[in-house]
Amino acid sequence: MRRLFQGLLLKLTGLGLLRVTLFSDTYLRYVKPGLRPVLIASGVVLLLLGIAAAFSRTGSEGHAPDDQEGHAHDGPEGRPHDGPGGHEGHDHSGTPRIAWLLVLPTLSLLLFAPPALGAYTAARSGAKPVAVQRKGFEPLPATSPLPLTLTDFTKRVQQDRSRAIQGRTVRLTGFVTPDPAGDGWYLTRIIFTCCAADSQTVKIHVHGSGSGSAGPPAADTWLAVTGTWHPAGTLGTGSAPAALDARRITPIARPINAFTDDLPVTPG
Repeated sequence: MRRLFQGLLLKLTGLGLLRVTLFSDTYLRYVKPGLRPVLIASGVVLLLLGIAAAFSRTGSEGHAPDDQEGHAHDGPEGRPHDGPGGHEGHDHSGTPRIAWLLVLPTLSLLLFAPPALGAYTAARSGAKPVAVQRKGFEPLPATSPLPLTLTDFTKRVQQDRSRAIQGRTVRLTGFVTPDPAGDGWYLTRIIFTCCAADSQTVKIHVHGSGSGSAGPPAADTWLAVTGTWHPAGTLGTGSAPAALDARRITPIARPINAFTDDLPVTPG
């Protein structure tokens, strides 16, 4: 019974991995794109191991042990000899009931995909510290609105002593995370270094909801936000908040690879 369970678990896990990597982009909710070949190889290996375990069980069932053929170890009175534990032929190699709970996460890969990280996670994690720009900043192009990543916008606000971002209309994209204080909301990106376990969050505090809108947008909504830096603190230093006065917000589709901090690709 134990070997049957192990083979079943291996096969289900292998099939689940192959489903989310070969037939959909679901794996991008949990790992970076570069790990796809590793996941495919792991799924194939697990599936083959499960099949091998099934064949191994079938082969072993065709050979009865010597002590089951004619009771080779019968006691002096013709009764089977008790084992070391004093049990007569009882098999205690069955799978513990609690072990069947391992099937549940495996089935989830086959039947439904666990949700991706979003506003719930971002609201409970601190913002990722933005790396210090060691080299000088390049001049900003004259494009308006200027597309920037959330990381680049933060660097420009807090580290660019030339204050090139002042008065510039920029366009940022991300998903909505509510502000618990009720003062605006956050445009957010969750970034994977390797996988969901090491994810980091970048947030831009957004004031307003764009012209013609009332109230903050719904959590986890993906948006392209056009606006200008929200003046506070001293621009070009750490006292300046990474914040935006929104002039226009546009709903966008969730990117296939959502766990990066890419430049906006939607028109402003």
